[in-house]
Amino acid sequence: MRAVDTNVLTRYFRHDDSRQSPAALQVMSGPAVFCPKTVILEFEWVMRYVYRHPAQDIVRCLGTLLELPNVTIEDEQQIMEAVHAYQRGMDFADALHLAASRHCEELVTFDGRRFARRVARLGLKPPVTAPRR
Repeated sequence: MRAVDTNVLTRYFRHDDSRQSPAALQVMSGPAVFCPKTVILEFEWVMRYVYRHPAQDIVRCLGTLLELPNVTIEDEQQIMEAVHAYQRGMDFADALHLAASRHCEELVTFDGRRFARRVARLGLKPPVTAPRR
């Protein structure tokens, strides 16, 4: 099994480098590929902020990645939950933090009421709260 980094995923999905993109395709087509969830988190950031891809394009890429039979995704269920919440308007990093915290009573953050309201509106768990004094 070979693990991949963010730049391999980026070249694989963007096809924008005449040397690296074919190499990324070869790696991603290999018999067994492992993708850490931190790579997926960084990939979403790179695609959104560096390349200015809209969320729906990123969701399509992540959906494709999740469907590749030769790719093992770390904490795949959490990634699937995060992608679903992202598709419904949540920030991807927040959605992944929430999915990873689903066994907890609450997710405590200073990020403000917007995150908490969105989680409540979408009916997601755990609830998001602010620290209490």
